[in-house]
Amino acid sequence: MIETKNLKRSFKNGEAETLVLKGVDLRVETGEFVAIMGRSGAGKSTLMYQISLLDEPTSGEIKIDDVDTHLMSPEEKTQFRLQKLGYVFQDYALIPELTALENVVLPLLMRGMGKKEAYLLAAESLEKVGLRDHIKQLPSQLSGGEQQRASIARAIAHKPDILFADEPTANLDNESSKTVMSLFLELHKEGQTIVMVTHEEQYGRMAEKIIRIDDGQIIGIE
Repeated sequence: MIETKNLKRSFKNGEAETLVLKGVDLRVETGEFVAIMGRSGAGKSTLMYQISLLDEPTSGEIKIDDVDTHLMSPEEKTQFRLQKLGYVFQDYALIPELTALENVVLPLLMRGMGKKEAYLLAAESLEKVGLRDHIKQLPSQLSGGEQQRASIARAIAHKPDILFADEPTANLDNESSKTVMSLFLELHKEGQTIVMVTHEEQYGRMAEKIIRIDDGQIIGIE
């Protein structure tokens, strides 16, 4: 489902240039639940941002579902992300003025879905993550765990080919973290491809495969 070749990403600060990814070769198979793990600053989130097309690599190749993404225009990449990829972020990234239901509906409408279908699909997605009774609440009226579940509902509503999660349990208490991880395991059981960045060993070990990264390079696969 995902393949990278000699993936590099550097960042410039004035005259100084820092190489964060140093030639990463990576494979993620269809239906796998993969955890990318490493210490702070190891490059794990930078790697996820490359393979999820949220950032541009300095050099190297990324294939997703046999599509050479480096040959895409920015507009094509945007459409590819909208149609095929789902995202869960550490800070939930919910729009505070919108209800849980509206937060899930909005990206469906952006994909060109009809309003009636979008609202139906959004409600089904929120029910799947256990928020059926909270669909009319604003993010400020939800707990951290509920906000993260709403963001998962938003990410999976359009049935993405790949679900990317960047430190999805970092801001949650232990109970909420377990709930979120249970949702990921259930989605994986249903065949969802998941790539998750985490520094938390107990949750990384719930994945099917762990990719260890340090100093911008893969140092081990378990």
